[in-house]
Amino acid sequence: MKNIYILLVLSIVFSSSVAAQRTYKTAKSRTTRSLDITGKDSTHSLLYQHYFGQLDSLNNDTVPMRFIESNPNYYRLFVPIAYYYSPIRQASEMKWTFQMPSTLPDIGSGLLTYNESTFSKTERANRMVNDVLLKLYVTHPEVVTTTEKSIMKRKVFREDVKVRMSSEAKVMKLFKPERVKEDVGRAEMFIRKPNWWATGGSGSLQLSQNYISDNWYKGGESANSGLGNLQLYANYNDKEKVQFENLFEAKIGYNSVSSDTIHKYRVTTDVLRLYSKLGIQATTKWYYTVSGEINTQFFHNYSTNSTEVVSAFLAPANFILSVGMDYKVKSKKVNLSVLMSPLSYNLRYVGNDEVDETNFGLDEGKTVLHTIGSKVETTLAWTVNSSVTFNSRLYYFTNYKKVEAEWENTFNFVLNRYLSTKLFVHARYDDGSTPSEGSSYFQLKELLSFGLNYTW
Repeated sequence: MKNIYILLVLSIVFSSSVAAQRTYKTAKSRTTRSLDITGKDSTHSLLYQHYFGQLDSLNNDTVPMRFIESNPNYYRLFVPIAYYYSPIRQASEMKWTFQMPSTLPDIGSGLLTYNESTFSKTERANRMVNDVLLKLYVTHPEVVTTTEKSIMKRKVFREDVKVRMSSEAKVMKLFKPERVKEDVGRAEMFIRKPNWWATGGSGSLQLSQNYISDNWYKGGESANSGLGNLQLYANYNDKEKVQFENLFEAKIGYNSVSSDTIHKYRVTTDVLRLYSKLGIQATTKWYYTVSGEINTQFFHNYSTNSTEVVSAFLAPANFILSVGMDYKVKSKKVNLSVLMSPLSYNLRYVGNDEVDETNFGLDEGKTVLHTIGSKVETTLAWTVNSSVTFNSRLYYFTNYKKVEAEWENTFNFVLNRYLSTKLFVHARYDDGSTPSEGSSYFQLKELLSFGLNYTW
């Protein structure tokens, strides 16, 4: 059916086109001898080769295939046949017009002649296609598959792609070099799950030494001292509601004094502390908080020139559980936490028979003391500048009969990444313990040292 349709179209075109017949006759009359690709003489004219040589390459296997340039003026003949309105409109138009007598000379009569066909090629092609389609509608209406109206109702291809035209384009963008997209191959996607945990720590070792000869004119004693500190933390923060903070702290200090003939070294600082705090955000800076703390010491501690044990491991040991609200402020230089617990439980345990339990508020012969009260705990980390930092911890607990309070302050003067000078001041008040003769409930300890410092 397709072959019949093509032959029908070509026969109608050639039979109804006077211009095609004239072209063919002109091509036959203006012959010129040329040599084809096979080496044989060709008597076809150049015009014939231009207009009909392409058809010869389709119908004659001995002639090499030639490039057939598509002409958009004839697209309606080679797409599925549709019923167009222009052929009927062309057949119905009135070609006769009233002619007025010419009284003025033709303006273009004195100009050079020009080829009018160049400017009317599309119009002539459309009229020729309309003639062919009109005869096709009459002789073979069965080949018509659609109408012009149904074609115009169809959506434009990729109408979802919207092209935005901006009239405010910058001139400099016109001179930017065009980016060339390189084929980098297939990309591998790697999805990393968020880690809400932050871990780290710091450690320091401070040493001091003082030597005084026995015959020093002002007297005195030689002494050596040292202080080691280790802090490890693991904090969880989901950036929404939950914060979980954990801190492990170990601090050991010693000194040697020649006046103590029994002990060569004495422990001056001994702290073993594990602290945890769970907070659920209530407002921007307030958190519902449950906190727990366990603290004790590592070694035995003795009185001067005595074998009496003042304190030891788990003697005493404190376990503190609190429920309350935590107020937090965190900025680039300041990290402040104020925990207020109206309900706090404190368990004190003395598990060494050599330690006098009455010095720690327990009744004689008892090993455990239960206390319920209120607690306030404040921690502050302040970066004064790149060389000076200040850390403070204030602890206050009361059972409304007795008060236990501690205030630890550390000034760290950083010389470089590994060296620093530290000033540690620890004040304490405890009216639940038994003070020595002539002493008050207020206690104070201070240490200025120089040594190694490292943070990770």
